[in-house]
Amino acid sequence: MNSSTHGPVNGGRTLAASHSTPLGRATLGDQLRRHAQSRGAKPAVVAYTPDGRRTETTYRELDQRANQAAHLFRGLGVARGDRVAVMARNRVESIIAYYGALKIGAVYSGVNVLFGSREVAQQLAHLEPSAVVVAAEFLPTLTSALAELESAPEVIVLDGDRGGEGHGFEALMEASPSTEPECEVDELDLAMIVYTSGTEAAPKGVMLPHRNYLISTAPAYTWGLRCLDDDVWLYVMPFHTIAGIGSLTSLLLLGATLVLPASLAPDVALQMIKTERITVLAQTPTFFISLADHPDFGPAAVGTIQRCLTYGGQVLPRTVDAWHRAAPASIWGTYWGQSELTQLGSVGWFKRLEAVPGQDPTWIGKPVGHLEVKVVDDAGNEAEHGELLCRTPSTMLGYYKDPVKTAETVKDGWVHTGDIVRRDAEGNMFFLDRSKDMIKTGGYNVSSQEVERALQTHPGVARAAVVGLPDEYWSEAVTGFVVAAADSDISGDELRDHCKTTLAGYKVPKRILIVTELPTDPQGKLLKRELRRLYAKD
Repeated sequence: MNSSTHGPVNGGRTLAASHSTPLGRATLGDQLRRHAQSRGAKPAVVAYTPDGRRTETTYRELDQRANQAAHLFRGLGVARGDRVAVMARNRVESIIAYYGALKIGAVYSGVNVLFGSREVAQQLAHLEPSAVVVAAEFLPTLTSALAELESAPEVIVLDGDRGGEGHGFEALMEASPSTEPECEVDELDLAMIVYTSGTEAAPKGVMLPHRNYLISTAPAYTWGLRCLDDDVWLYVMPFHTIAGIGSLTSLLLLGATLVLPASLAPDVALQMIKTERITVLAQTPTFFISLADHPDFGPAAVGTIQRCLTYGGQVLPRTVDAWHRAAPASIWGTYWGQSELTQLGSVGWFKRLEAVPGQDPTWIGKPVGHLEVKVVDDAGNEAEHGELLCRTPSTMLGYYKDPVKTAETVKDGWVHTGDIVRRDAEGNMFFLDRSKDMIKTGGYNVSSQEVERALQTHPGVARAAVVGLPDEYWSEAVTGFVVAAADSDISGDELRDHCKTTLAGYKVPKRILIVTELPTDPQGKLLKRELRRLYAKD
């Protein structure tokens, strides 16, 4: 018998390992079941309620509850390939619903809790879920949104059955068995549809299968982000984002512990870090700034932190210095990724900014082990500066219901990220800008982030954003928006003079506006499209 033709042979028998049954498949639900067997008593999720109540869910309990949710969904008619949407703040019930959907081959999609009814209706009309799990506090918004849809999904309400609208989650859970559901799920089945943040355009639904996490994303968390099963994360990334649901997925695959605070307020976060002996924090730079600026910040509060991971912007030197004094054993990780790559793309480590290559704050490290990259110029030729192209086993399956945009992004065997980077001879990558954020002014290209960094070196600046606004003479006028630091009375003219000391004349903002706040998404990422919309005709 030719084993290459008939499959592997063992004792004269052909072994046909199925990719859709527990015998040989690699799915996220299977790994949760394995953890329940091997580390069942270990805390998977610690959650705090707004009134300060602490709950702890072990891996065994999480698996059993996910099984109940799986039977719950099947009882409501949810089938393999159907979508299940969840609209709730970070809480253990959201994780239970997520794994319950995955265990029956359904697809998870999170809904931003900050959305209004129109935005919710738009996402649900596109997603067409069979069921929506919603926290009671968001039920009025969901109800208004569902009124705009042609067909309504099953509604499952967390915190009880409020007013008879929808099914009560706990009642349905109690009526469901905790045994593993018997159903076929393939590692190539969709696990999630994650809607992009829409910081530049309308959100797109990124389709990610189970396989991506098992074959490369979770391993890259160990190789690249140095994650281990003894990590304790203060988990503040919202589950509707790729940072939130993606990191949750990888960390629970590795057997770590997640702590969900009831609030993102700095005082609450600092207390959680101290009480739960948190070892890892991951968030945008604004989060680290807010903690460092709080009166309770210091060694007693954050001394257990081992790794500070940041993304979506540059961390300020004063922030790095403050954290170094408070947690001298900690190390900073800067990383970059995209939903289209199942999140993680590159990572770099440093203790002080002096250790960053060239002391360049745009550094985003080197590609993680599963990622292959190249940088191309406008003509498609490989170059030191240009658009970053990627390929990886973690590439998305495409944008949901959008083959045109999929073809625009995935072409010639590469994911075209739309990010402009510089790559040096050692393979270090430096993020310059989003291609759509590059400002074309008077025939020159200006990186908005370079100008932002120049503004943020002024002691009177708390945060800055720079965009190009339409201009008859310049085509686009470099325009700055600045939130002043406390007790600062800086002016736009003063800041323009400051920029002239470090920037070429064509890069200096033609105008700088002092504002009270900048538009951001729930993770603190700047919404530059909002600035363009609000000030385009100003």
